[in-house]
Amino acid sequence: MPAAPHALHLPQAVLRPVRGHHAFEACVEQLATAIRLGVYPTGTQLPAERDLAETLGVSRATLREAIAALRAAGLVETTRGRGGGTMVQARPARRQSTARAAIRGRHADLLDSLNFRAVVEPGAAALAASRDLDPGTRAMLEESEAAVTAAPSGPEHRQCDSRLHLAIAAATASPRLMAAVTQVQAELDEMLAAIPVLSVNIAHSNSQHRTIVRAILAGNSGRAARVMTEHCEDTAALLRGLLG
Repeated sequence: MPAAPHALHLPQAVLRPVRGHHAFEACVEQLATAIRLGVYPTGTQLPAERDLAETLGVSRATLREAIAALRAAGLVETTRGRGGGTMVQARPARRQSTARAAIRGRHADLLDSLNFRAVVEPGAAALAASRDLDPGTRAMLEESEAAVTAAPSGPEHRQCDSRLHLAIAAATASPRLMAAVTQVQAELDEMLAAIPVLSVNIAHSNSQHRTIVRAILAGNSGRAARVMTEHCEDTAALLRGLLG
């Protein structure tokens, strides 16, 4: 898998301090989602415990418990000693039947999330295009788009795809938009796992990605929002048709 573009940007944007009395569960949820969506790609190392605990606003003991849960789920592997750390592991692709079973009874809610996405992601693209982006953010967008275009179809492409959408959200510098896009991408991931990988759709999607990123970098909010709207509508049409 290609290296995560400007890897520090997305974790800082996606992860947020845990609130309430369920710190362990919230840590597991946030870290597992970040791994699943490619914020921490397969083969990369999670940040140091001290830094992760500070980002999530929890004790190092709570963080260690959360990482132990990720290990038990097969998401990470921890090695000790010099050069050790917690590495993200490759996960076997879920069979479509398994993925369909996982969302059974939730179709209406998940399909409604597509309506939410159709509002949130075009708005994020427009806002990103309206900002004076710093060189690091521009590079993150360019590298994220190149990574998704180069990725083979399947789980690797899906992670790179998610990471590009999260990079666009991060470019808005809006924590609320970042949280909203993270939510819709997580739900989208569940639905896409339940349908076949379609090469024609991937090619079309990659073309739309290029157009969206170019529009953002050019400061063309209207075009960025318009093409992102088309992109969201095309994905929604496939999901509504194939999920039934």
